This record gives sequence, C-alpha cells and structure tokens, in this order.
Amino acid sequence: MSGESAPPLARSTLDRAAHRRTDPGWLTEAWERARVLVLDSTVEGRALVRGASAPPELVLVGPGELSEVPRSVPMFLGVEPDGVPVFAVDGPLPALPETRPAHLREVGHLMTDRDAGLFTTALALLNWHLRHGYSSTTGKATSADEAGWSRIDPDGGRVWPRTDPAMIVLVHDGVDGPDGRCLLGNNAAWPRTPGQRRYSCLAGYVEPGESAEAAVLREVREEVGVPVEEIAYVGSQSWPFPGSLMLGFLAKADADAPIRVDLAEIAHARWFTRREIGAALADEPVPVGGGDRLVLPPPSSIALFLVHRWLDGHC
Repeated sequence: MSGESAPPLARSTLDRAAHRRTDPGWLTEAWERARVLVLDSTVEGRALVRGASAPPELVLVGPGELSEVPRSVPMFLGVEPDGVPVFAVDGPLPALPETRPAHLREVGHLMTDRDAGLFTTALALLNWHLRHGYSSTTGKATSADEAGWSRIDPDGGRVWPRTDPAMIVLVHDGVDGPDGRCLLGNNAAWPRTPGQRRYSCLAGYVEPGESAEAAVLREVREEVGVPVEEIAYVGSQSWPFPGSLMLGFLAKADADAPIRVDLAEIAHARWFTRREIGAALADEPVPVGGGDRLVLPPPSSIALFLVHRWLDGHC
C-alpha cells in the first residue's frame, strides 16, 4: 500500500523476493553489491537519516562501509525496483557527515513509501531475533538462518518470525459535522507529562480462538463498558515495538451509554467532538481537566490515522 489512504507504516515499494532466502549462492553474490541498512539495537533500533526537514532520507551503505563487524547476520529484506538487493544488520551506526540517528516512531510518518517500508520491516525482523535466542520447545539456543527469516536450534527445530495481532478501534457516535463525537481513552500505563494528557483509540491483543471483530467488542466492553456496533475494518500496519500487527477499525456506539472504565487499563475516557479534535490537531489547547490539555496519538501510529479518517467523515 502507498499514499495517504494507507496507515503511515503500511507503505512499501520493496519486492521481498522470498524465494531468494534459501539460495546461499545468490545471497553471497547479492551481499557484495547490496545496500545495507544498519540498525543499532543498543539504542532501540535507531537508524541513520539525512535531512532535517520532511521527508528525512534513510541512509543505506555498502557492505564495505560498515564501521564494525555487525552483531547479527545480514538479514535480506528484498530487492529494490532498480534490481539492487537490500540487507539489514544490527550494529553500531556508521559515522557519516550530516546524518543523525532516528527512531521509527519519530520519522516513519515523514518518510517516503520506500524508506518507511525498509525501516519498518528491518526493525520488526530485528526485534523478533532479539526475543527468540532460545527455542520455546527445547530451551536450546537458536541461530539465524534463511537470510534472517528463521531461527534453528541444534536439533533442527525451526521457528519463523511471528507478529502479535492486536485490534485498535476509533469508537464514534455516527453523527456528522463538528458536533460528532469519538470516544478516546488515557491508558493507565502511560507516563504523565505535566500539563498534558494523551488520549488515543482503544486497543488490545486478539486472544486465541478469537476473531479481530470479536476482540473489538470485548476490549471496548472491558475497557470502557460501552457496547459497539457497525464494526468496520479500515486497514493495518506493523507496530514493531516489539512485534505487533495493528488491525484498525471504526465502530459506532451510543454516546449516552455510561462509561465504566477498567482502572487497571484506562485511567480516564471521554467523548470528544470533531471541533475539539480539530483544535488539538491545530495545536490549540483543549482542556481535559486538572489543568491538562489534550494530546493526540503520535503521527506514526495507526491511531492517529483512524482519528483522521473519522475527522474527515470516512465512517
């Protein structure tokens, strides 16, 4: 997917060329002419970017330009439209002029489709490797195989990358115009910033044996006690922090239904009008009590993408 119709981290121009992952001869030759994306796991998987204004450009280097031996095997991401293969490695970021380290959360929404796709895929793959150094079946150490797309233990037991499905939903009242409202929550686990309170869409993991739509019904009921209907799927994006796939929905609810928050999950929840959301997006103060102003989700999140979809009337 690409363009404004896609969530910010759901964009890519890369051919993953999965059939090459088990071709050692081709991979060896491809590495010699590859573009390499370096991620540093010691600083939350940051990568180098160039350019202070949008779109920041992701910096890739040649294999001979790596400053040190990587901490990981080369992870084959795919082949670019010009035929050049791309790999990612975990290692110290090269010292290059006019570059800076950046986190995907910070720059993902500002990047081109190409760079957003490379950074998101590489970070998701790296985080999976960091969490699966041992077999969950035998407890034995695993090593990377298939160009970074699997891990194998000494007995031949193999595991492949997994991602945790999670639903996220923008609950609205179905009313058009500036007085239409959406229901957002302040997560109890979020750190407090004096003078600010962040509100976002309701979200939660899809449980075993459960559909994504059923998870929407359950999570909204558990977190705020409000029944929803007219659940509509909007889109998805990877959220590799460390390894989720966010399934985005819109759903309708009665704004007069009582809100009963689960305080273990949600510190506070309330309805906001389109007028209030628009003001917050324009950096105008929207009071939320206690001297705090409304802060919306970060731009790289699918949560803000859903807010914009509702704000623009796509319900």
